[in-house]
Amino acid sequence: MLRTNWQPLAEVNRLRNEMDRLFGQYADGGGTEMGRMGTFPPLNVWEDDNHLFVEAELPGFDMDQLEIYVTGGNQLSISGERVQPEPAEGAWHRKERGFGKFRRSLELPSDVDSDSVSATFINGVLTLTMPKSEAAKPRRIEVKAN
Repeated sequence: MLRTNWQPLAEVNRLRNEMDRLFGQYADGGGTEMGRMGTFPPLNVWEDDNHLFVEAELPGFDMDQLEIYVTGGNQLSISGERVQPEPAEGAWHRKERGFGKFRRSLELPSDVDSDSVSATFINGVLTLTMPKSEAAKPRRIEVKAN
């Protein structure tokens, strides 16, 4: 009897990739916008005791092409548009970089002070520094003994 090693996670990933490919070509009316590329921009999110940090890879963008919102205390939205350059002369042979509009929203792991969020954009990497709200910061609870 032939025995195979079934890998359910590999099957789930294969199915998800196939569904993304299938529906991605219709998501934007022809597959020309960045939505077809998958999840864009890729994000890193981490925290320390006082801040949340988000990094987004946005090569080829200028800050004036981006809109960043923090709403509801823990909702982050990043949107923008990369305009496709037209070659002065000649024709395209390959277009692998995505162009067009994108919008990425996510729920942050804790509430932040939206009035104090800062953003830097260096070498195509957007870094957001978001102070946690006082209610979200860890507090040490002192235990009293009788």
